[in-house]
Amino acid sequence: MLLYPSPISGPIKSRRLGVSLGVNVNPDDGKLCTFDCIYCEVGYNASRHASKPRPSRPFIAQCLEKKLREMSEQGIPLDVITFSGNGEPTAHPHFLDIMRDTVSLRDRYYPEAKVSVLSNGTMAHRPDVHEALLMADNNILKLDTVSPEYIRRVDRPVAQDYDVARVIETMRSFDGHVVIQTMFMRGVSDEGYDVDNTGEAFVKPWIEALRTIKPRQVMIYTIDRETPCPTLLKATREQLDAIRDLVKQAGFECTVGY
Repeated sequence: MLLYPSPISGPIKSRRLGVSLGVNVNPDDGKLCTFDCIYCEVGYNASRHASKPRPSRPFIAQCLEKKLREMSEQGIPLDVITFSGNGEPTAHPHFLDIMRDTVSLRDRYYPEAKVSVLSNGTMAHRPDVHEALLMADNNILKLDTVSPEYIRRVDRPVAQDYDVARVIETMRSFDGHVVIQTMFMRGVSDEGYDVDNTGEAFVKPWIEALRTIKPRQVMIYTIDRETPCPTLLKATREQLDAIRDLVKQAGFECTVGY
């Protein structure tokens, strides 16, 4: 399992986003997340307790500006500044202000670069987070399924009142300014639950949710790194291609991460 530096990491070559500079608004010694996904490359929440506080808004801006200035002076290209890291970025209490700082710095040093947020969507109903996500060029929100049982066993929301129907409505409220990201995989969980969400029983209602949300793009992908649950398997290329084709038939642009 890995942990990301904080608050800045990279740049790296992202398989979905290009040359990406990471912004991790969570501590570098642990994980703070509103999900506890069994496929998370950072590990389970219980084994990744953070002892440090979240980095402050001024410190994040200071570090980001320093890195962007260095990269610009050295002529290093940049496609995207990406909020991800050790947990849910939008849970930072000052996420809106951090986003404002980031957009301002992007405009100053790399005006052609995009700002992306990788989020599980659990905080997107909050007005401040909603406003911040509207500022992102790529508002990328997770929706692995519409099955509450699957979400409970695989994504494992920390809040007991997580409601996927409410989350879908929040996603719809972005009026198309949203990219849906979905993990497809096979295998079984630690407790023996079948996690294969590539079949029609999962894909068909998920596509109906896409029709409700009306995202401008859909990103589907599968396991790429070590997972805390060792019995998970990658979805096959054939399975991903078949799902991609169904998404395109439904009228949505779709990219695949094998």
